[in-house]
Amino acid sequence: MTWDGLSALVIVPARGGSKGIRRKNLCRVGPRSLIAWAAHTVSELSWIDGAVISTDDSEMAEEGRKHGLEAPFMRPAELASDTASSAELWRHAWLASENHFGRRFDLSILLQPTTPLRKTPDVERTVKAMVDGRHRAAATVSRTPGHFTPQKCLALDEKGVLAFYHEHGASYAARQTIPAYYHRNGVCYAVMRETLIEHGHIVEDDCLAVIIDEYVVNIDDPIELELAEFMLSRDITLGIDSS
Repeated sequence: MTWDGLSALVIVPARGGSKGIRRKNLCRVGPRSLIAWAAHTVSELSWIDGAVISTDDSEMAEEGRKHGLEAPFMRPAELASDTASSAELWRHAWLASENHFGRRFDLSILLQPTTPLRKTPDVERTVKAMVDGRHRAAATVSRTPGHFTPQKCLALDEKGVLAFYHEHGASYAARQTIPAYYHRNGVCYAVMRETLIEHGHIVEDDCLAVIIDEYVVNIDDPIELELAEFMLSRDITLGIDSS
């Protein structure tokens, strides 16, 4: 296997506690749980050398195993809290996976279950862009709608009075005049070993943006679960295998 001679590890992060939706990673969209959707993407990546689920929850670990992910370790409690960073949990899972498989991985991919309708070509495009461009990392992003950009955001003072967050916000009456901003959409993160293991970085240092033009559902709240179900049922996300 391997990608361009580089060994690749997939980590699927799925902690048991979630505030917006209880037991979120076990919730279903169409025929699959969110964990199963991530595992399904892994099954379509023929060049992957290892794939594990990182969780602190035994039921989620079993759901991962059921769909082809390995679960050789449990995530420590301190890395399953609301304040634990993605870099910390990813680094732990990477090193624990290397210990389990008895090998070193050159690069790793993080596939969050909360973006269930990702397309496999977008994952491969992210890895290709990182490796071919000799970047240290890559992440998929979506363009931020104009009304959510800093120029349109408002802040409240201690009296509840509104003010523009951006110092020149009042000057941007038309959305068309606002510069392009982007936000991470959770479809794929890719990183080289040295970048994460030695420096603890994901997007901080030479992280290439891989832009996805289509709408991406990233599930945090119940309404987004319903939206993902709607998009799948109407085949809005063309190219998704829902069988």
